[in-house]
Amino acid sequence: MPPIEKLLQHDLTHLGERIVLALVIVALTFGGARLVTRLFERLRQRLPQASASVYITEKLISYALIVAGCLVGLSVSGIDITSLAVFAGATGVGVGLGLQGVVKEFVSGLVIMFDPNLAVGDFVEIDKNLRGEIMEIGPRATRVRTNDGLSIIIPNSDFVENQVINWTYNSGTRRIHIPFSVVPGADKATIRDIVLKAANALPFTSPDTEEHRTQVWLTDFDDDAFRFELVVWPTASAVRHPSSLKAAYYWAIDDALRSKGMEAPNPQNDLNIRSLFGLTGSEALATLGLKAVKPRHSRRVAVSPNDAAHDLATELPPEAPRQRPQS
Repeated sequence: MPPIEKLLQHDLTHLGERIVLALVIVALTFGGARLVTRLFERLRQRLPQASASVYITEKLISYALIVAGCLVGLSVSGIDITSLAVFAGATGVGVGLGLQGVVKEFVSGLVIMFDPNLAVGDFVEIDKNLRGEIMEIGPRATRVRTNDGLSIIIPNSDFVENQVINWTYNSGTRRIHIPFSVVPGADKATIRDIVLKAANALPFTSPDTEEHRTQVWLTDFDDDAFRFELVVWPTASAVRHPSSLKAAYYWAIDDALRSKGMEAPNPQNDLNIRSLFGLTGSEALATLGLKAVKPRHSRRVAVSPNDAAHDLATELPPEAPRQRPQS
């Protein structure tokens, strides 16, 4: 065999070995990244309080391993990495335009991971029909699991560009409003005591403190109904189940009111006859065979505690006196 053919065969053999070695390095890199991810997942389960920082560290190490492994693989295969700068400069604009959506989602994912307002494990609300727990923040999308067990894949940019409600920010609770109605004329103090007792009997109602108190507000009334709201602070764990939470309070309120003989109002229409065959007043009643009823004296009702007014009076600072502008 001529020397030139031997040299070419040797070079091809050597090139094949380098390519195989490069592929092995890249495969080991991805395997190592997966192993690191599994180790950090176990660490997050053991340290739930530091899960956000552990998750960020996990992602950064995984991304760094993959990038470093790919660069080492290219170098081992014989490709000069510095020569890729010219190629990247020539084609970067075209590739960037084609992959700008992917780059946008990747950068948004990094922003979410370093954002202290959002973290894995938070219960968030994207819109009224989409609530769930953040399970994973990926390079393109974030996976949210609802209370119905559905995993929803949401682009990372939606969390950066749109409004997101974090129900469990700093592992705290939030106040919820439970509206209900009773027949008009019911004693407000009695309604308040019944509903407060029913709400406090539920195990997921937080005990009253100076800042967080369970209250009953009268929000509206007319000829058809008295409209109230139960204002309650549930426990932090119960906040993650808003639909079940409200259903439980509705049920408890209805049971408590029914046990005292108070039911929800039923709208009704009253027919007022101003005249009957040209007769009015006692003459019209006599024609129908009815007797006039003497009006009852209004019963005095004790003033019941007004929680909303009390809060406004104690929490709002007094207004500072207005100063006249200096001339």
